[in-house]
Amino acid sequence: MTRAIMWFRRDLRLTDNSAVLAALAEHSDVIPVFVVDPHLMKNAGAPRVAYMCDALAALNASMGGALVFRHGDPVDVIVDLAKELDVADVYIARDFAPYGRRRDIEIAERLVSQGRRLRGVGSPYAVAPGRVMKDDGTSYSVFTPFSKRWLALGWDGPQAAPRDPQWLGVPSVRSDGAPLRPEIDFVLPPHDEESVHDQWNEFRLRGAEGLDGYVERRNEPGVAGSSRLSAALRWGIVHPRQLIADLLPDRSHDVFRSELAWREFYADVLFRFPDTGWRNLNRKLDGLVNDSGPIAEARFAAWCRGETGYPIVDAGVRELVQTGWMHNRVRMIVASFLVKDLHLPWQWGARFFMKHLVDGDLASNAHGWQWTAGTGTDASPYFR
Repeated sequence: MTRAIMWFRRDLRLTDNSAVLAALAEHSDVIPVFVVDPHLMKNAGAPRVAYMCDALAALNASMGGALVFRHGDPVDVIVDLAKELDVADVYIARDFAPYGRRRDIEIAERLVSQGRRLRGVGSPYAVAPGRVMKDDGTSYSVFTPFSKRWLALGWDGPQAAPRDPQWLGVPSVRSDGAPLRPEIDFVLPPHDEESVHDQWNEFRLRGAEGLDGYVERRNEPGVAGSSRLSAALRWGIVHPRQLIADLLPDRSHDVFRSELAWREFYADVLFRFPDTGWRNLNRKLDGLVNDSGPIAEARFAAWCRGETGYPIVDAGVRELVQTGWMHNRVRMIVASFLVKDLHLPWQWGARFFMKHLVDGDLASNAHGWQWTAGTGTDASPYFR
């Protein structure tokens, strides 16, 4: 009889979860765990935390209430829990974000000192960051060649959910209880596997008003032309390869696949340049002068309230604050206005987005802003 921990992070699902399947296949007793990390909680906006709480509740229900919650620094929590339960392995879907990588390296080292292992199986991406490289082994800084190599590498098809998994969890293992859900005054997107897949299938089968019309409708803010699955992808309630598996040889389907590739491109860039979550990728532009002082701060405050006097900008910001979401094309417009019209640092807007977005993701957010600001990859020139 061997024991293992399945530590959930950004993979809040059972279907097509490689780490879950590996843990259940290789160990007789698997303890499902989620660590409530105070460092991440204090830096996350209320909409994102509320969605996470809803997703965790759904995951826990799918396990019959077995999910073990522990609160604290994950390095100490996981290492201590592994010793407490005498597990051989701790399974994770690998995390490629800067904080997650540092955390996991430290945990792996401490587990090894106890004769245990941190087992990284799978990731939140179709192709894990660091795998898409040029023939000379260097990384891509331009999206189009990256996407071609990404597509050529390919990926395995999605895997089924485990059959009748037996979890060793609550009540046999002590739980600190689920995190407290912040109160928000709007309805969040679907947060459980079944509802998310229903949403995807409704969009996919809607014909010209859904996926088949994506190439024409995706940039129109006034129509329901996108899948609205960004939050579910952010928290791993659906894996990108599950969506890719449903795509057909069609122009709109190809463009949708390309949008998933953009997400993976930005994750790859952040993986290779971990300080670009808040610093310019193009360091030659570090000396670019932005406005500052009380007048600049007043402009920013008006932008945050959606009171700039420019209707599309104000509508986008108000939509974000009131719903936790903003149309992708409007995100570009709103970001461009902040940087190129108000002459303010892109980091100000990026922090505001991360505070309010349900789908807030460091890589996509930071490098989307840098693309607009002209300081990142494939960047729009600052003077445009």
